[in-house]
Amino acid sequence: MATDGGSESTLWKIHGERVIDDTRRLRLSIASVELPDGAQFEQYVLRMPKAAMMVVLDDAREHVLMIWRHRFIIDRWVWELPGGYVDPNEEPAVTATREVEEETGWRPRNVKPLVALQPSVGTTDAENLLFVSHGADHIGAPEDINEAQRVEWISLASIRGRIDAGEIIGAASLIGLLHVLTFRTA
Repeated sequence: MATDGGSESTLWKIHGERVIDDTRRLRLSIASVELPDGAQFEQYVLRMPKAAMMVVLDDAREHVLMIWRHRFIIDRWVWELPGGYVDPNEEPAVTATREVEEETGWRPRNVKPLVALQPSVGTTDAENLLFVSHGADHIGAPEDINEAQRVEWISLASIRGRIDAGEIIGAASLIGLLHVLTFRTA
């Protein structure tokens, strides 16, 4: 399928947006939208603060640091990359590093940007910024006891099986891990 790059023939028009709820961690609104064919409807829009996560690889680049946690919204136990919301005026790499330390007790080394993603672009603006670290130093027990049941170095060779088993389902974790496995990030 060819793309037209400069054409706006499929651009949706926004006629207005009214806020339903606005809190520290989300803004929910309803947008009045018009499609190119003239059809009009209302669409819920969820806007969330930026989040930063990190793929922390061991020195041999054979294991990744992950947390095992319960997500009450979906009522499931899952493996995730450490991370969290970016505080106002905080650099996302600093957020990712801080979150790794708080949630795992490990301090990442050699932090580099990996990839940015939007996990649900049809209804949500929730930019996720992923970083990668090659190596980490143990600094003690995790500070935040509310985040993880377990913190483990998971073999990269086991990631596909864990995805297939439904143990890794979060968009940012999937994308970060698959990026590292596919592109063998240096």
